[in-house]
Amino acid sequence: MVRSELVKRSPWRILEKTTQGGLGKGNLGAIAARQGVGKTACMVHLATDQLLEGRQVIHVSFSANTSHIVDWYEDIFSEVARLEGLENAMEVHDEIIRHRIIMNFNQQGVPLPKVLGSVRSMIRDGHFAADLIIVDGYDFAAVGRQELQEVRSFAAELGLEIWFSVSLGHEEPQYRPDGVPQLLDGVIEELSILILLRAEERHVRLQLVKDHGVPAVGSLHLELDPKTLLIAREG
Repeated sequence: MVRSELVKRSPWRILEKTTQGGLGKGNLGAIAARQGVGKTACMVHLATDQLLEGRQVIHVSFSANTSHIVDWYEDIFSEVARLEGLENAMEVHDEIIRHRIIMNFNQQGVPLPKVLGSVRSMIRDGHFAADLIIVDGYDFAAVGRQELQEVRSFAAELGLEIWFSVSLGHEEPQYRPDGVPQLLDGVIEELSILILLRAEERHVRLQLVKDHGVPAVGSLHLELDPKTLLIAREG
C-alpha cells in the first residue's frame, strides 16, 4: 500500500469524521485512562498518523526514561507498515523520524510555563515548524485551570494542536454524571476533546466524552487492539 492510501485508511480519520473535524489548531485534547490501559500507545499511534500525513510532531514526555517512547514509535510504525503492507517502509520510516522531536522534562523541577518556553524555542529558534504537540505523562492532579489556559493560549498563538495523556490511577476513578473524570473537573472547560479508554473483556474501547461543546456520541467506532495496541476499526 502506498503512503497516501494508508493515510486515508487510518482509523484516526474516523475520529475526525465523528467529531467536529478533529481537534483543530489552537485547541487542547486529552486521552484519559487508568494506568496501563494503553494511553501512550494510543498517543504514539496518533503522532505516527500525523507524521505519515507529512506533519511535524514534538513529543513532550514527563517519564523518567524516554527510551520506551522511542521503542513505542519503532514498534507501532513497524506494525502499521506490516499490517497495511506499506511500500518502501524503511524509506518512509527514515523520512518521518526527521519530522519528530522527543523532549523530556521532570514535572517537579520544571513548571509548565518553562516547558512551553522550551517548546517555543525549539519551534522558533530551532526552526522546527511543529503542527502537533503530544504531552505524555503529565500529572493532572497537580494541574490548575490557569495553567491549561496558558497552554491553550500558547497553542492558539503558534497554531498548534496539543494532546495530553491523562492517567486516572490504578483504581476505578470517580466520574461526573456527564462522564468526565472528577480528576479533570477543574480543567475540563479548557479541553476541546476528551476521549476515555475503557478496558473491556476483549478490547479497549474509545469513548468520546467531550467534543467542542456539542453533545458527544459516546462510544466511537474504534477500539484498541489488545495484541498490537494499535487503534483499529471496530470489527
